[in-house]
Amino acid sequence: MTLDQQSAAGLRTSCTATRGETVPTVPPASTPARGTAVDVTALLERGRTLATPVLRTAVDRLAPPMDTVAAYHFGWIDAAGNPARGAGGKAVRPALAVLSAEAAGAAPEVGVPGAVAVELVHNFSLLHDDLMDGDEQRRHRDTVWKVHGPAQAILVGDALFALANEVLLELGTVEAGRAARRLTTASRALIDGQAQDISYEHRDRVSVEECLEMEGNKTGALLACASSVGAVLGGADDRTADTLEKYGYHLGLAFQAVDDLLGIWGDPEATGKQTWSDLRQRKKSLPVVAALAAGGSASERLGEILAADAKSSDFANFSEEEFAARAALIEEAGGREWTAEEARRQHTIAIEALDAVHMPERVRAAFTALADFVVVRKS
Repeated sequence: MTLDQQSAAGLRTSCTATRGETVPTVPPASTPARGTAVDVTALLERGRTLATPVLRTAVDRLAPPMDTVAAYHFGWIDAAGNPARGAGGKAVRPALAVLSAEAAGAAPEVGVPGAVAVELVHNFSLLHDDLMDGDEQRRHRDTVWKVHGPAQAILVGDALFALANEVLLELGTVEAGRAARRLTTASRALIDGQAQDISYEHRDRVSVEECLEMEGNKTGALLACASSVGAVLGGADDRTADTLEKYGYHLGLAFQAVDDLLGIWGDPEATGKQTWSDLRQRKKSLPVVAALAAGGSASERLGEILAADAKSSDFANFSEEEFAARAALIEEAGGREWTAEEARRQHTIAIEALDAVHMPERVRAAFTALADFVVVRKS
């Protein structure tokens, strides 16, 4: 039995939630070790607080106007150049990077260059993705290409990518070289994933295997790097780093599955994106692919409609009701519930990977809490 057949067999068709109701969330697969309570907000803020000064210093190296454009993208200033607050990302990757240093027995500060390098690559990808996808909003305000033009979005993205390796290699250590190699591998996978994502928009059918491979490249690879880079800088051996990468890779797949749910059914007030954003871009995300693989009348009808959409010259003018009808078919075919279950499955694999790494229990509990946060978030 193929993965598509297995997936189709497991799809549920009993989902009845509509827009405005809560997106299906995934119950935690495990609890913090020995009942240890972890303040995830504080964990994320610690990563942000440690990484931001070094990140700002790196961005300040850019030639004008790229430094200003980058500062706008990171949420440090508004479009007029005035100081701004509250437009930054969730800081999951910096939190993972400094935590992985602690997993190797090092101080969290040891992971900061890795946190900054990963964050630079992540934001390079966001700048380019927004342009390629035509997204006009990110984090509740206009995207860089919308404010400063496509050329600046491309140039600043390229500059951030170059800065990422500079931040690591200027450390001049063997560990930094190892970390840079892992970051380069993850970056190449990320770019491969984006290329796959774009190509799938123009195909009528994409298999579940292809979709998971794409999402593993696009999201899993960089989260894998974030989860191990601090440990590498802290002197961890390859076995430990590889195991932490496994945790991060599967966490990334869980993260992307939740993103795919939010891309169709998310609340724009929380996500900062347009309603039905992934449907407007014809994304072959997990809910869509799973629904098409399910079989049955709703699945067949969805396939016919999406094939017609690809040939429609009026697609850009579709009404809210037309996108809502497509979302309802995806849900009726079971794509929404299957994706939530897949997020739970990937979350479980990520947590189980931690069993192979000897680390302080408080660090293990923090890794677990971050994984739990990823699958219950609303933005």
